[in-house]
Amino acid sequence: MNRARVLLADDHTILLEGLKGILKEEFDLVGTARNGRALISMARKLKPDVVVADISMPILNGIEAAIRIRETHPEIRILFLTMHEDVEYAHRAMQAGALGYVMKNSAAAELVRAIRDVLAGRVFVSPSIAEKLKTPQPRTGAGSDPFGDLSSRQRELLQLLAEGLSAKEIADVMCLSARTVEYHKYNIMKKFLIRTNAQLIQFALKSRLASE
Repeated sequence: MNRARVLLADDHTILLEGLKGILKEEFDLVGTARNGRALISMARKLKPDVVVADISMPILNGIEAAIRIRETHPEIRILFLTMHEDVEYAHRAMQAGALGYVMKNSAAAELVRAIRDVLAGRVFVSPSIAEKLKTPQPRTGAGSDPFGDLSSRQRELLQLLAEGLSAKEIADVMCLSARTVEYHKYNIMKKFLIRTNAQLIQFALKSRLASE
């Protein structure tokens, strides 16, 4: 019987080594990624059965990476392993197509079971967050997440701004021209009535998309 193939993504080396110890007896660990862009590339190349990813990763966060992976490989199951107990993160994760949401402090007890469940097409959410989390529904109206109205490119740009990259560095990471980066910045500033670069960076930090 073939073992399920698992791709891990987290920017903390010690945690990755710990996860390998938990999972290696039952699953084939096909690789590890340390940022969201690397995760996308490896997922498309390796085609794992399950991706186990952190949400807060540099360059591109896990939720944005999951959205892009599922655009081209919807058969890959996504499971988030995170320290974020905020229900907003869980909603974002499920809306991105994740089937699992496991708290890092519960990984030793829950992660193997969670992977088994998502492989079977079932949803697994750590009990500590499941009590707060209702079935995710798209939120509209005045209470909706304003960052959800941005394009994927704009959200990526905001994360890179929040991580302290300059416009030139952002252009290099996103493989865009400096003019295109400025165009995206202008559109974000216009949409949210932001007047200065300093205000834009503060807005980016509030998006909570950056690596922590």
